[in-house]
Amino acid sequence: MAVQFGTDEWIKALMAEVNKDEAYRAAAKDWEGDFYFVVDKGPGVPEPIYMYMDLWHGECRDAYKVEDSTAKSPAFVMNAPLATWRKLFDKKLDPIRGLMSRQLKLKGNMMKVMKTPKAAITLVECCTRIDTEYPDA
Repeated sequence: MAVQFGTDEWIKALMAEVNKDEAYRAAAKDWEGDFYFVVDKGPGVPEPIYMYMDLWHGECRDAYKVEDSTAKSPAFVMNAPLATWRKLFDKKLDPIRGLMSRQLKLKGNMMKVMKTPKAAITLVECCTRIDTEYPDA
């Protein structure tokens, strides 16, 4: 059954995928840092959507949709329009290329992310396994 992107249900489905993925666990074994994944306001998205993930040593300790974006101060904030997130999850955009071309905008320590590209790639792989339904753009 498809899960609506940008919902609490979707980010929790991603947490489940991450926590059962051995490739992610290995690639991110040294990773320490939490994220806001932000879907920018635009077609199909009347207000920005914030999803929080606490990623720690190859596992996701918590994940949920955020109602108040000031509730947390994550180490990283990655944002993009809905169309870019969809390209990423449809495997039409590599996450590292997306960052380098600024299609995905990152606030936080870019060098830390660049030291663990396989973690970013396997995290996106986990996203591609979720049967996702997107808001109408």
